[in-house]
Order: sequence, then structure tokens, then C-alpha cells
Amino acid sequence: MKFSPSFALHGLLILGSSFLPGRMAFAQDSQSSFRRYAVAAVCPEATKAGLEVLRKGGNAVDASVALALAMAVTWPEAGNIGGGGFMLVHRPDRPAECIEYRETAPLATNPTFYSRTDSTHTGKAVGVPGTLAGLYLAHKRHGKLPWPDLVQPALSLAQDGFAVYPGLARSLNGALKNHSKNRFPELHRVLGPQGGATEWKAGMRLVQPDLAKAMKLIRDQGPDAFYKGPLGQAIVDTVATSGGVMTMEDLGLYKAMVRKPLTGTFRDSQIIVPGPPSSGGFALLQMLNILGELDLKQHPRYSKRTLQFITEASRLAYRDRARFVGDPEFIPPPNFLLEKSYAVLLAKKIEPERFLSEGELGEAIPLARESEQTTHFSVMDGEGMAVSNTYTLEDSYGSGVIAKGYGFLLNNEMGDFNWVPGATDEKGRIGTPPNLIAPGKRMLSSQTPAIAVKEGRAWIVTGSPGGRTIPNTVTQVLLNLIAFDMSAREAVDAPRIHHQWMPAVLRAEKTDKGENAEFEKAIKALEGMGMKVTRSRQGDAHTLVRRLKDGPIEAAPDLRIQGDARGD
Repeated sequence: MKFSPSFALHGLLILGSSFLPGRMAFAQDSQSSFRRYAVAAVCPEATKAGLEVLRKGGNAVDASVALALAMAVTWPEAGNIGGGGFMLVHRPDRPAECIEYRETAPLATNPTFYSRTDSTHTGKAVGVPGTLAGLYLAHKRHGKLPWPDLVQPALSLAQDGFAVYPGLARSLNGALKNHSKNRFPELHRVLGPQGGATEWKAGMRLVQPDLAKAMKLIRDQGPDAFYKGPLGQAIVDTVATSGGVMTMEDLGLYKAMVRKPLTGTFRDSQIIVPGPPSSGGFALLQMLNILGELDLKQHPRYSKRTLQFITEASRLAYRDRARFVGDPEFIPPPNFLLEKSYAVLLAKKIEPERFLSEGELGEAIPLARESEQTTHFSVMDGEGMAVSNTYTLEDSYGSGVIAKGYGFLLNNEMGDFNWVPGATDEKGRIGTPPNLIAPGKRMLSSQTPAIAVKEGRAWIVTGSPGGRTIPNTVTQVLLNLIAFDMSAREAVDAPRIHHQWMPAVLRAEKTDKGENAEFEKAIKALEGMGMKVTRSRQGDAHTLVRRLKDGPIEAAPDLRIQGDARGD
């Protein structure tokens, strides 16, 4: 996928293309290589906040906390303090760890909490938020700078406002269109165009005084303001008014977790990913294990055979994901999923010139709904620490419900559970046990921040939004870098595919046929083998690569939607 620059503005390279699936335009920092440290994320203002923390002597975790909080102001589609996610931390002097801050089900829930007709855009869909607990835990374990210093950039952005950039203008306008003013009056009040305008345009100023009040409390009181204080009470009151069951007890009991990440090997790299309740780590490592048993280098990257291998590895891994993975506190996943011997058996099933039949894959299990509106950022500092963080509100703008008086959006992650015990339907709701609702349980996620390590140092930091497409996006970025020796820019720009076992459809990105003739020819060949293909854009994998210990950092923010990379 190639993109042509159209014009430069204020030090940013504005990349022009029509807004087609797979051909999204966005602003990218004009410098793509940095000597000491770097940050890559979806929006310029938040990336700048992360960079300034690094310049003040903070480390990668400090920068990540500032960046994540700033994105709650500057990218409300998915940046948040009302959601949750996963942060991988790799540092040279300690084992890698995953700060897991996925949301939990309120205590008053049960496996039949939802009916088939319930909406995920009410207080009933709000899980107990984890973001602040996770960021604070990461800072407590790894940070250098004082907590207030890391919250201040977000507070200033909310209080003083900032110039809306093109991607945010499109996002805000879409949200206001899709959420009626009658049903979501607070969202329109807080995020509606200001000064009497009918829609947002790039360059207009977004000021959020309610959110500034929330950030001031978070700066001065830490997460207690959220889980025990006025912000928590606002959440509980808002959720109750909108049909939910969350209480202050739910908030007070919430804990972010330090979990040992999953690790695997591919070629000469160790791959580090989160474990459950992320299903993405299992899927990614299983796919790499299968592909490691196949001779990828024997065929070009975009040959029919290579794309068939990737598709079949995806189908097998996503089948196991649906059957076995959930919150490990409730159902520990089986160890055999990541054993190399199991990958050998799966790889032997893959045959040239045909796809595995659905009968060979096993009984069909439609997959539960999962939104693609998430966001990811990557950070590398000058001391060898790397952070890969993915977090989300679930749907774009979450539930659409805003904590009254404090201006932040609440998630609708309860929709990620399996809703109907023992039942399946064509809409994708399933009743398999690992991901049924239970009080205090964490819902399954596809979020897959990843770090590749070589000779003890992090050399790739990547991840992506995209719901169930996430493991495939991140796997393919890693394949491009490790197996096919691409540059960071080439690895991120390259067209992607996605198969999730059910439904039996391959998603392929829409590309310019002239610039991607080999890819398009291979997709046509897969259709000739009987594979049904649809077209859609897939993720935005903001990626950093440092190939040598003291070498430069290649920064590759994704060109598909919006992005920025900064460093020194």
C-alpha cells in the first residue's frame, strides 16, 4: 500500500489519499528515524505529551502514562480513563511484565444478565473501568517522575483546549451523527462543535472544562479520586440512571494485575505478548508457531502460497481461541496451545492448493461481537525500556454515556462477554463457558500489544486496534520485519488479511491494483481455491524498530487512519 505526500504543514507531512478502505490519510511526523527515544501513537497532541516527558528525564513508562491520559482528551473515540487495556513493559534489568487493566463485570451481574434485545449503549453495558488503576500501577512499579507531572499535560489540554486535527474532526462528526442528541445529550454537550458551528473542522478549538475537573482530581488524589471519591460516585450515579448496576463497592474492589506475559520464539527473536484475558497473545504465538513449521522464504511475501499459509494458521488459531481462552482466574487455558509439538500437528494439516474444510476444523462456533475501535501506542526510551500499550472503550466512544459533570466517556465492554449460555446464533453471540458473564470476571479481549526481543533488548514494539483483526495485524507486522526483512515503514504499510475461522470469510485490504499487483493476484488465486473474500481496512499498527543496540529507532505510525511519531 503506497501513499503519496501532498503538502507539508507546521513540520508535519500531510499524506493525501481518498478515504477508501485501506487507503486512509493522516498526519505523520516528517522525521521517521530517531537516535535516542521515540513515541508513536494515533494523535499529535498526545504524542507530543509523551515526548516532552522523555525530554524531562522520564522513562518509557512515564511517557506512556502521560500519553495515555492525554489521549483521553485528544482521542475520545478510544483513548480513555473510563475503559481498560494491557501494557507490556520490557526493561533490560528485569523480566518483562504485563500490566493488565481489563475491565470487570459488576458484582450484581450473572450469566443471564443480558437478553438478546439489550443495547450495548446504556449503563448496563459498562464494565468496571481499569485504565487509571493500570496506569498508576505501571507508574508505581517503573516510573521516575512524580505522578502529578504526568497528569498535568492532559489537564492542560482539557482546560486550555487544543486545535482539532483532521482525523479527530472526522471522528467527532461521525460520533455526533451516530449518537442522537435525544439519547445522548451529555455527549453532544461535552463534545459538540463549539461557538455555534454545525460540525467540527480541522483547526477549531476543543475545550473540555468538565474533563479538566476530572484530571485535576486525578492529578491531586491519584486513582482514589476515581475508585473511592467523587469521580467514582459520578460513574455509579450515571450508570444507574442509564440502566446499569455498578456500585461504589465494585469500584473499590477493582485491581489492576501484574501478570507474567506469554513468550514464544520466532526465528532469532523472542516474542512477548499478554496472556488471558487477552486471547490475542495466544492466537499470535500459535500462528507464529504454525508458520515457523512452514518454509515461508520459499515463496514471495505476496504469493498465493504465503497468503494461504497465513490464512490457514489464522483459522486454526482462532478456532482454539474461541474454544479455550477466557479470564484465567475462572478458566485457566490449556498449556498445550503454545507447545511446538502441537504447532507441528496443526502445520501438517495445511496442504497446497486447498483450504481445510469446516468439517476438518471442527464444529462451528460463531464468535461474540467485538468492536474495532481501540487504540495502540509504542514507546522506546534511551535506557532500553520499551512499552507497548493497547487500550479501549470497546465501541467507538464506548457506551456513548458520559460521567455526569466530569466529561469522560464510559466503556461498553460488557458486550465482549458471551451473552447467552449454551446458545449460538448467526449474529455472533455464543454460549461457550470460558467467556460467560460472572461477577468480578474480566471479559475476553483480542488486544495484543507485542514486543520482540533479540539478545536481551527490545527491537520491535508494535500493536494495533481492530477487534478480532488485532492478532492477525500484529502477526503480519512481525512477519514482515522478522521473516521478510522489511523496513518498519514497509512492514506497516504492507496490505493485510484477516480470517477468524467464523464466519468463513477472508478479509483483505483494498489496495491500488497498480501498486499492489502481486497482492491482488494472490487474493484472486485464493478466491479461485474457493475462499470467499471481502474488502476492508485493517487496524493502525503504530510501530517502533531499533535494529542495533545503539542504532536509530525507525518510527512507523500507521498511514491508514491517523498517526504521529516524535522523538529525539
